[in-house]
Amino acid sequence: MRISLPAAFVAAVLLLDAFLHLFWLVRPAADPRALSLAVLNFETPFTARILVPLIVVLTVAAVSVIAVSLGRGGRLAKAVTLALGGGLLMRAELGLAWAFGLGTDTGTPFYWLNLLLYSPLCVALGFATGAVLMRASVSGVEA
Repeated sequence: MRISLPAAFVAAVLLLDAFLHLFWLVRPAADPRALSLAVLNFETPFTARILVPLIVVLTVAAVSVIAVSLGRGGRLAKAVTLALGGGLLMRAELGLAWAFGLGTDTGTPFYWLNLLLYSPLCVALGFATGAVLMRASVSGVEA
């Protein structure tokens, strides 16, 4: 059995995000405040206490999606994948509110990154995660 295209897409994006967090851990940004505001729309430290758990969560989610796609991992992998899909779609909904200027200044880098990258990517990843779960349940393979 081969990994599905939606699963490969989701896992690749999650692992790229984990790698970015690892990069920020190993080589801190020159202006952590500006990075924080552009990425999150609020100021937070990019410290090991914050970044290491994010790296772990992103990697576990990627592995879970791959496992479900391959018919492995059991209920735990399906639960993690379902939580991931739900979280991505909730983030996309929140991004839609931000796109209309609710809770964010439309002149900030975050506004444009959210509008052009974060929210569309969350929608695509959320639906791709759903496709992975639906394919796993339709194929009748108990993961």
